[in-house]
Amino acid sequence: MTRVKRGTLANKKRRKILKLTKGFKWGRKSKERAAKEALLHALTASFRGRKQKKRDYRSLWNTRINAGARKEGLTYSSFINALKKKNIRLDRKILAGLAKDEPETFKKIVEEVR
Repeated sequence: MTRVKRGTLANKKRRKILKLTKGFKWGRKSKERAAKEALLHALTASFRGRKQKKRDYRSLWNTRINAGARKEGLTYSSFINALKKKNIRLDRKILAGLAKDEPETFKKIVEEVR
């Protein structure tokens, strides 16, 4: 029976982990065991961060829409409700962009829902 030497696979696996931990502080970038643990925590945090980013942006959009709507004498909730009743299907990202960058267009939308 021939013998299987796994040195190349082990090195490949080790190099992959150390490559991913490049830029980490102290031994977490160079010591295999510390790097592996640091990477587990980092990947967990990055996954959580991707979800958090979506929440943060939606919150920002809501704030911008609210500011734009209040300039026109409406609250955020009444504005969104009026949009839904009139069946104007613009998402919050677009509405926030209009409120921030193109107030005239946003004003026309507000007049349309009144």
